[in-house]
Amino acid sequence: MSRISVISRRVAGASVSLVLAAGLAACAGPEDSSDGGGSGADGKPAKGGTLSVLNSNPQQDFDPARLYTSGGGNVPSLVFRTLTTRNREDGAAGAEVVPDLATDLGKPNEDATVWTYTLKEGLKYEDGSPITSADIKYGIERSFAAELSGGAPYLRDWLIGGDKYEGPYKSKKGLDSIETPDDRTIVFKLNKPEGEFPYLATQTQFAPVPKAKDKGTKYEEHPVSSGPYKVVKNENDGEHLVLERNEHWDPETDEERKAYPDRIDVRSGLDSAVINQRLQASQGADSAAVTTDTNLGPAELAKVSGDEKLAARVGTGHFGYVNYLAFNPKVKPFDDPLVRQAISYAVNRSSVINAAGGSSLAEPATTFLPPQKSFGYTKYDHFPAGGTGDADKAKELLKEAGHEDGLKIKLTHSTDKDFETSPEIATALQEALQKAGFTVELDGLESNDYSEKIHNVKSAPGLFLAHWGADWPSGGPFIAPIFDGRQIVKEGSGNYNAAELNDPAVNKEIDEINKLTDLDAAAARWGALDKKIGEQALTVPLFHPVYKRLYGKDIKNVVISDWTGVLDISQVSVK
Repeated sequence: MSRISVISRRVAGASVSLVLAAGLAACAGPEDSSDGGGSGADGKPAKGGTLSVLNSNPQQDFDPARLYTSGGGNVPSLVFRTLTTRNREDGAAGAEVVPDLATDLGKPNEDATVWTYTLKEGLKYEDGSPITSADIKYGIERSFAAELSGGAPYLRDWLIGGDKYEGPYKSKKGLDSIETPDDRTIVFKLNKPEGEFPYLATQTQFAPVPKAKDKGTKYEEHPVSSGPYKVVKNENDGEHLVLERNEHWDPETDEERKAYPDRIDVRSGLDSAVINQRLQASQGADSAAVTTDTNLGPAELAKVSGDEKLAARVGTGHFGYVNYLAFNPKVKPFDDPLVRQAISYAVNRSSVINAAGGSSLAEPATTFLPPQKSFGYTKYDHFPAGGTGDADKAKELLKEAGHEDGLKIKLTHSTDKDFETSPEIATALQEALQKAGFTVELDGLESNDYSEKIHNVKSAPGLFLAHWGADWPSGGPFIAPIFDGRQIVKEGSGNYNAAELNDPAVNKEIDEINKLTDLDAAAARWGALDKKIGEQALTVPLFHPVYKRLYGKDIKNVVISDWTGVLDISQVSVK
């Protein structure tokens, strides 16, 4: 997700809930509470029954053009198949990209500026009509229409002519940079090398849409399914969504989705505490219920952990995500690297983690990239201060910077109780910094004001709490938006490069990595770049969140991958 604001633009943890990019951003794999085989309750998974999904946030804008998902989302990927998808396996294996509608991950030309995909044979919509490459082209083109905005922005940036194209409702000609020489072949022509195109092809914008069935903004009421389930009810813009089997979905063409339940009933707009209470009680229909967006909070987790049976029904996951302190070196005194280094040494991560809910819900971070292989995680700690900070080292650096008598600074944060940018986190940092000679004024802002201020180069404060999550499990969408100087947004709100770093060497390395189609080789380069940038103390990584979610007692086949960090409902059985 990679921007985040509900997942940074994508995945953000809100009090005890986390929205994963509309199934969502957003947000390492599980330590499955069951024994091997990814099975939750006793017994082998079987077809049949109804799976209930209890959520805080409605599944709004249920149109593949408008959804902003990571790996196709959770509920959306039951209806919308894409050229590629995430591997539906536990842990690190689940961070791999695999074919979906396509026969492979795509065939690039020599410099990864042209990608060619071939569709599998026998693909059908819910009405039995064939899925063609022209339908995928049309599905992508309609995502450019202003009235269907909201999806991932990459296609507009990557496709030749994408920056000027306005969608099929205004331009009947279509995008020349997407070619369909026959019903099973689709070719994408890019304006720069993009070795990670197979990851992008997991986004719902790559779902096929039959042009004859397109109803514009009303298409979301009954989108035509290419997946194992079809929409039979969509009330109040996703507040109550009911899915039933798509009889024309052929499992022989789909190695990823198990599709065990006959029916999936998604109810949203529920209070997070009520969701967790219902999952704990696990009575009636709730015994076959899960949540795709609601975490256990610290108090709830303490209660659940004390009950052996409840603890066995907690899924643990890690999404590619980091919470950090951001510096704006355009604002004094943060233009001085010594001051930034002093803050880096002074931070007490143990107290920050306690404020974030404790060690069960947060892990200390000294790297910007999340600690998963797919991102290229390379261990480093340029400013080693242990778990509780090194106040003496920080004071030395302040003295060297000419602030022997201490330094007054301001820390901007949100007033939301979100365990991320909240007053509790800010207070923990304030206390640690004061021990190192800083006098810290806390500047708490309401959520919208906070977001607008920190993402505008004209108003961004010198020091603020921030977070970032991945659109896909790679270093590319994690590092580039934060450190690529060409992604600095000069006007309006939407800048995520708070440091306004525009280092030609960094920009060049990003371009070089983007040329690589060997994703393992690219990952190693992203890790090395993260380590190099980290030397400049432009951020202070604080912690990587851990997601703890309850599921009903009759839920079987629990799979939690490092791609999403949450239970994958395409694998769940209730019988």
